[in-house]
Amino acid sequence: MPPSPKWVELAEHIRKQIASGELSPGDKLPSTAQLCQIHGVSAIVVRNAMLTLKAEGLVVGVPGVGVYIAER
Repeated sequence: MPPSPKWVELAEHIRKQIASGELSPGDKLPSTAQLCQIHGVSAIVVRNAMLTLKAEGLVVGVPGVGVYIAER
């Protein structure tokens, strides 16, 4: 079975952090640049992961401010 795309892996990593309580509602995620550096991925990978998590209702973006873990 081929490996998952990087953005799928990043989204799953963040999902697990939310499920475990490591990330709580209202917590701000690191910036795109910081996530790129932490996970060794490109900005496109981070963007796709964030779009997926936003579509699932797990995170909310505040333009010009950042991305936060959504209230449950």
